Amino acid sequence: MSVQSSRPGPSSESGQAGRPGAGSASGPIKRTAPLRTGRSSWATWFPAAKSRPFSRLRLFCFPHAGGSAAVYHQWHLGLSPAIEVRAVQYPGRADRMSEPLISDDARMVSLVTEAMGALLDRPVALFGHSMGAVLAYETARALRELGTPPVHLFVSGRRAPQIPLREEPVAHADDETFMRSLRALGGTDADVLDDPQIRELTFPYVRNDFDLIESYVHRDGPPLACPVTVLAGDEDAQVTPEDVERWREVTTGEVTVRFLPGDHFYLVPRQAEVLAEIDRALD
Repeated sequence: MSVQSSRPGPSSESGQAGRPGAGSASGPIKRTAPLRTGRSSWATWFPAAKSRPFSRLRLFCFPHAGGSAAVYHQWHLGLSPAIEVRAVQYPGRADRMSEPLISDDARMVSLVTEAMGALLDRPVALFGHSMGAVLAYETARALRELGTPPVHLFVSGRRAPQIPLREEPVAHADDETFMRSLRALGGTDADVLDDPQIRELTFPYVRNDFDLIESYVHRDGPPLACPVTVLAGDEDAQVTPEDVERWREVTTGEVTVRFLPGDHFYLVPRQAEVLAEIDRALD
């Protein structure tokens, strides 16, 4: 797993399951602050580490379960100046900690797409890791319905969305079971969550995100038409070559599959290679 200063947490690799309810194992998460929505809030949803007003394309990046926009903070440094990076900041964490959590993927995608409207003045591409890969895919479908499909979809560390859940859901498991699942995903700084105060701060939104992805159900519909690049770690126990090959079923566009050395969070040590892959695809 990966934990940063803004306390993004680890990622889930679940697929379909019945929704047992929102919140943590100890009960529903209640946040009463109003959720800011609409096109006027695009800067809240998509903070830019480096604004590039003359870029020819915007790359929207969706974090993993428990993640925040901070995971993509340095990406603009490794990409062409022609690409502006806009990381998605989910509610309920980092500078949006006081806002209500969202555990429904359809609602999340609807709000993201709505807020994205003001930034569709140029072509867009989408990147998502783990849970973020599913949200990026569903956002691509939503943008297509609006008549503004992405020029490219990048999905990372995630099996194809139509593959059902294989793992036992853990979003509402006891803390010991939940921690065991987080550690199994690999990544860095997992020991940080041994601190009870950090767990108290992060577990509500990490569990919420696990609930979102564990209850995700792929909805039938026409395939995308954009090219798709599928990236994964060759030691990721939850993503097999067969799993990633099935991304070919969700688009009529060209599909490129590439495995890089590493576990579920291979893209942290292999960031330069991931960015080079994105640059090549968008050139």
